[in-house]
Amino acid sequence: MSNENVINFYRGNEIPYGPFSNFSRHTVFYNNVLAKTSEHIFQAMKFEGTQHFQDVLNTKTPADSAKMGRDRKRPLRKDWEDVKDELMYEICLAKFTQHKDIQKLLLETGEATLVEHTGNDSYWGDGGDGSGRNQLGKTLMRVRETIRNNNKN
Repeated sequence: MSNENVINFYRGNEIPYGPFSNFSRHTVFYNNVLAKTSEHIFQAMKFEGTQHFQDVLNTKTPADSAKMGRDRKRPLRKDWEDVKDELMYEICLAKFTQHKDIQKLLLETGEATLVEHTGNDSYWGDGGDGSGRNQLGKTLMRVRETIRNNNKN
């Protein structure tokens, strides 16, 4: 992939694209719950209907919620692999709908390819070398398109 019209993001505090990270400090109201970040609610949804849901939701930082959410000593919901992509889309859509400043930033990316550029993740990110799935980037591009279409109506 050429670098033309590609926007890389990763850390939640990066300027200007840090808000594209699930670690950015933007609250998200989703599933009748107000979460500190999109990472908090995404990780908590792995345990919906159990005490682990609240435990993950109540962690102090998004990194803490990620660590707890990835702890396989906690029982992952059985349908997780089937629902995780759609949950991420719904959570990101909520985040970018609820915060007009970052919605504007997302829309201003036009048709650029959004890439979570990290060697730490080859599913949600690009694996650091472009070999990863970049599912978060794809999700944000879908969110951008949804918001753009909704704004036309």
